[in-house]
Order: sequence, then structure tokens, then C-alpha cells
Amino acid sequence: MEEYLIKCNNLSAGYEGQTVIKNLSFEVKQGDYLCIVGENGSGKSTLMKTILGLKSAASGEIIFGGGLRQKEIGYLPQQTAAQKDFPATVKEVVMSGCLGRSGISPFYSKADKKLCNDNIELLGIKNIQHRSYKELSCGQQQRVLLARALCATRKLLLLDEPVSGLDPMVTNEMYEIISRLNKEEGVTVIMISHDLQGALKYGSKILHMEGGEYYFGTTEEYRSTDIFHEMSTCDCHCCCEHHNARRKKEDEENV
Repeated sequence: MEEYLIKCNNLSAGYEGQTVIKNLSFEVKQGDYLCIVGENGSGKSTLMKTILGLKSAASGEIIFGGGLRQKEIGYLPQQTAAQKDFPATVKEVVMSGCLGRSGISPFYSKADKKLCNDNIELLGIKNIQHRSYKELSCGQQQRVLLARALCATRKLLLLDEPVSGLDPMVTNEMYEIISRLNKEEGVTVIMISHDLQGALKYGSKILHMEGGEYYFGTTEEYRSTDIFHEMSTCDCHCCCEHHNARRKKEDEENV
């Protein structure tokens, strides 16, 4: 029986005094590719930040297994305008992912430098490693940030909408890179996504969060649920904005 890396037991969490996650339980095993989908405001990002220790749980618990430590999780957050304009070279950004490995030392070790170079090679950005990060395209910046996240881990990546704002071709490239990291490099992936089609194509498991109710299971199991059939009627095949707008319209008509 495979050991879990993360187990959530009856987790409740929120922000600004508002609970958005209530009694959520699921577990992630080594090699999983878990896609978290659902409506806006359902607690997807709150869950990710609670796993990372950036937010405290109101109740319940998150348990780490398989030798995983919280500081060994690689994290790729949603980018802000300020982050996109960060004044550093590609290599400097990637290298900064090693900071958690260095402890209190202000210097990078030879192992850190090798890890940085290896991840730059792995993500195919060696030819731009000396360029300014802020001058890159959105797709190139996401590759750089993914390489940075890999410097913190070889076990688990947490990705918050990694293809948001990317054009279709670059989106496909990003998905393929993440899939290769999962299948060939053995990195477990937890990814928040608004792209239901992408989640179903690449994910091995689905956590659907909506209105305080949750579904957790394999991708194939999810396809047979009423939740999926409702989502798949959306013309855009996205699991959030279109669905929310449609449901709001139905509610207004029923008033």
C-alpha cells in the first residue's frame, strides 16, 4: 500500500474570520497528479496556502508522510503584476528557490548551484538564463518559476493556476512539462485549475470543491458523477466562471 505524502482530516480553514473550507478530508500519495477544481471562492487557494503553512487551520489537521517536510514543498503561486516585473536574471530567480535548503547560511552551496543548473536544463531555459526575468514572455516566466519551485523539492509541487493567461500553444507546452515531471521525474503534483478539460486529460485524481461540498476520487470516477455531467454542459468546458454565471441566472429566474 502506497504511503501518503499529505493527508487532510476534517480540515476547516478560511480567512478574515470567514470559513470557506469545512470538514474536508482527502489524501495525496506519491506519484499522484491531483487537480483541484470548482467555483471561485470555494477555498482552493486557501487549501493550498494551509498546506504550505501560510494560513492556519481552524480545525482538523494536515499530516505529512513519506518523509515529506512542509518546507520541502515546491510552490508556484499565481503571478501578480509586481512579480512579472521582478528585476533579476533568470538564473537568479531559479537559484532563489534554493534559499530554504541553505538554512541560516547566506551563501549557496555547490549542491545548490548544481541543482539550479540541472533544473534550468530540465525546463529548457538554459539559452535565456542570463536574460532579465521581466523581459520574458508569460510562458517563459512560468517555466522559470517552475524551475525555481523544483529547487525546493523533488517530492511535491503545488501549482496555483499555472497556465492562467497563457495562449493555447504555450498552455499545452506547460501541461506537457508538468506531466513529464510527474511521470518521468516522479514528482507528485497538486494543481489548482479552472481548465476542466486540462484537468481531466492530465490529472490522475480530482478534488472538486463547490459550496462547502466536496468530491474526491480518480479522474475516471469523476467522469461518472453528476457534478461532471453538469460541468461538461458548459460550452467553454471551464469549471468556474461560466458555471457560476449560469447558476446565478437560474437562481434569479426562480425568485
